[in-house]
Amino acid sequence: MAASAPVLLRVLSAAYGAAERAGEIIRRIMSEGDLGIVEKNGALDLQTKADRLVQQSIVGYLARHFPALKVIGEEEVEAGGSPELLEGSLSDEILQQTCPEELSKAQENELIVWLDPLDGTKEYTEGLLDHVTVLIGLAYQGKAVAGVINQPFYNYKAGKGAQLGRTVWGVLGIGGFGFHPAAIPGGKCIVVTTRSHSNKLVNDCVDAMMPDKVVRVGGAGNKVLQLIEGQASAYVFASPGTKKWDTCAPEAILHAFGAACVEIVF
Repeated sequence: MAASAPVLLRVLSAAYGAAERAGEIIRRIMSEGDLGIVEKNGALDLQTKADRLVQQSIVGYLARHFPALKVIGEEEVEAGGSPELLEGSLSDEILQQTCPEELSKAQENELIVWLDPLDGTKEYTEGLLDHVTVLIGLAYQGKAVAGVINQPFYNYKAGKGAQLGRTVWGVLGIGGFGFHPAAIPGGKCIVVTTRSHSNKLVNDCVDAMMPDKVVRVGGAGNKVLQLIEGQASAYVFASPGTKKWDTCAPEAILHAFGAACVEIVF
């Protein structure tokens, strides 16, 4: 690794490479046809072989290179395991950035990585592949400061031979990269919200926005990407249940891009 780069950029660069490799694993498992689906807490809360393998691999990869780093993943799986991500590529683009002064001081043991190995698991099992993401967020002093989002099946509707997948990333004070920012056309209010976890409170809050259109899709990472690429003007989910492994990476990229993320107090 580029030992001269600040720790935060080195961790993020490794996370970028890990996310890309994770995307390959997720695509491979889908192509093999055996998803290894189990229910965690009911039919809406699923786990697949890809969830388990990707989390084990990313945690193992980061632990090998950053032993003092704290990594918190969504899945309750045994540590260690797969060697599939123990070697991965780094992002030279990230390592070459000038880190903001306040973030360049961060030490390895002061960073927390929040990991969702497969965001949009239910959609993955249903073949809604454009909803699926890998989320790796970095928090420092209790704040989401950097993140990586991989879309394993980006461009999958382009037909045979299309190059699949993309990885976007962002750091506060540096910016967001790997996506195509756009504004909502015609000044319309388009709200993106949950596809499968709706309730009266969520619907009331969405209605209060007086939207021109409501888009219901899966995955926190997918919804945030819809915001920054001009497919929606607000992501509204007024309900408990979203965890830091869902929000850390998307929040950091949103803020790096110049958008805002706020919490609704119940």
